[in-house]
Amino acid sequence: MSRNELTRRKLLAVASTGIAATRVARPAASSDKPAILGGQPVRAAPFPSWPVIDGNEERAWMEVLHGGKWNRLDGDHARRFEETWASTLGAKHCLATANGTSALFASLNALGIGPGDEVIVPPYTFVATVNVVLLQHALPVFVDTDPETFQIDARKIEAAITDRTRCILPVHLGGSPADLDAILEIGRKHHLPVLEDACQAHLAEWRGRKVSTLGALGCFSFQASKNLNSGEGGAILTNDTDLYNACQSFHNNGRGNTGSGFGYVRNGANLRMTEFQAALLLEQFKRVDQQSRTREQNAAYLTKQLAEIPGIAPARMYSGATRNAYHLYMFRYDKTRFANLPRSRFLAALNAEGIPASSGYTPLNQEPFLKHTFDSRAYRAVYPAKQLAEWVERNHCPANDRLCEEAVWFTQTMLLGPRDDMDAIAAAVRKVQGHAPNLLERT
Repeated sequence: MSRNELTRRKLLAVASTGIAATRVARPAASSDKPAILGGQPVRAAPFPSWPVIDGNEERAWMEVLHGGKWNRLDGDHARRFEETWASTLGAKHCLATANGTSALFASLNALGIGPGDEVIVPPYTFVATVNVVLLQHALPVFVDTDPETFQIDARKIEAAITDRTRCILPVHLGGSPADLDAILEIGRKHHLPVLEDACQAHLAEWRGRKVSTLGALGCFSFQASKNLNSGEGGAILTNDTDLYNACQSFHNNGRGNTGSGFGYVRNGANLRMTEFQAALLLEQFKRVDQQSRTREQNAAYLTKQLAEIPGIAPARMYSGATRNAYHLYMFRYDKTRFANLPRSRFLAALNAEGIPASSGYTPLNQEPFLKHTFDSRAYRAVYPAKQLAEWVERNHCPANDRLCEEAVWFTQTMLLGPRDDMDAIAAAVRKVQGHAPNLLERT
């Protein structure tokens, strides 16, 4: 055998060894196998926990405990929080309440909403937005969703207005402002107050102004999952002193001032915040802006990555939205770009990769409890059968129906960590897409 032939055979042997090694390593790309099929997950560590606390929360809590003034009528923590939150948002008045639902409830009461009235609401929101309308024995009128933004479609509001409409109640869903330019203009045109449901939108802005301060009133929730958190709690913001006084009286059992006497000027309820809640909020408030900035930066980075993945459409913000609170990070999932993998399977695969994800809201306008409510003796006593039958025909929301089949959510805590966390989220989505046909076979 010639020297050249020997050299050629050695080179072939080396090359074939390399190929074999590559082939062995690829199935070792079993590390690339989806975790739901037995592979290694993209992420093993948990995302940041919530709430974030330190010794200051304990100190503030114990100060209230040992001070013995647990009720806001005796203490001053609720008052100090109201002043702090109003100043931060640029509002004249802030009223702390027991929760976000009670803030909305008191606000509708202050606006005089009652039996026979209609209130414009979105179908893509938490049930409290509708429950407060029903508590006033008014009719919620659903206006379809803009799927690109997940917000109420302002272009469809006017068509839903009748001579019985008394209020427009948009929701700044997930922390992203609704289309306030259009909504406020419709309100002015039809002489309708706008009540902003900002329960998920702490520090969000519309054209540089904090949401909750542009309408007649705005409401927040401080429930355990919220970006500013005291377990439960809420607040009403307004620049209208008469509306503030009406809310303040209603939330304090109809008393005419903040006192605890037995004189009453109207009907009311006990919707007061405790001093314990307010003490926690004053401490949690010290972190809220920095946490918000972290979410914004991470969300912007994540959006750039996800927008490059076919079939993933991050929620769009309106041009007037100058700050998004990112209580939720939302996007639409197009299964046709994932080999027709059902959303439920996509979510299960993501969760297996260590990326917690959920499907979000179901169509609120189709909830069976609405029909049961309208069949009740109280509603039948107020509303003619024909009007209730017409309500059913008026409340079809096809765009929202489709959104509820496509939506995917990440919670705000997933945006609080380092940028590497965003890389992991995007990598997991790409991984699921790359193995979608195989995942479909195993469905």
